[in-house]
Amino acid sequence: MIWIIEDWHKLLGKPWAEVALALISVLCGALIGFERERKDKPTGVRTLTLVCLGSAVFTLVSDSDHRIAAQIVTGIGFLGAGAVIHGRFGVSGLTSAAAIWAVAAVGMVIGTGYAGGGFALSMLILAVLTIISAFEQKFLGPCKYAVMKITMQTNGGKTLIMLEETLNEFHVHAKDCIILKATDETTEMSVRYCQAHAHHKAFLTQVAEMPEVCTMEREAIAHPAKTLT
Repeated sequence: MIWIIEDWHKLLGKPWAEVALALISVLCGALIGFERERKDKPTGVRTLTLVCLGSAVFTLVSDSDHRIAAQIVTGIGFLGAGAVIHGRFGVSGLTSAAAIWAVAAVGMVIGTGYAGGGFALSMLILAVLTIISAFEQKFLGPCKYAVMKITMQTNGGKTLIMLEETLNEFHVHAKDCIILKATDETTEMSVRYCQAHAHHKAFLTQVAEMPEVCTMEREAIAHPAKTLT
């Protein structure tokens, strides 16, 4: 129990406390990162592991200097802002930005020597991400997927690149995009999307506005073919 509530700086001494705390920060960041990556979010294992480790190390070297801690918060704010995407249909990535901010707090707690507190905080963050997600599924409804067949002019491959950018903006992944047939003139592909939530299918409006898109037809199932990438 003493390992959970005590300051590891006092228990282990230098340099073993610093090494152990750095390893614990890697573990805590990776745990939250796995949850984010499992849901195909922009911030994954490597990002959140490095955020947690970096925050812990800066806190370790700062000792009692609160100015460095304040700089950590400021720096993480800029990093989180990079995860937020402002699209034509709203803002996405706020949860990823908040996860970066929270993981940095975990790293700072660990860096002060309280590994048990940092690990408990990371478990709380995981609980928030998973339990609230379950509540959203229950009260807002689960995702109901449909498939849209899109026929578009190839335009020397330029149209496909533009479409990829649009799909990335709305976090529609390559595994949900299947090329059905491609010629020098046109390309037919199917895109699996959620039709239950408006913010999930908003990309269809933007795709429909592309002049290179000839037809869009909703289908029941996807056809087995090669993926977009």
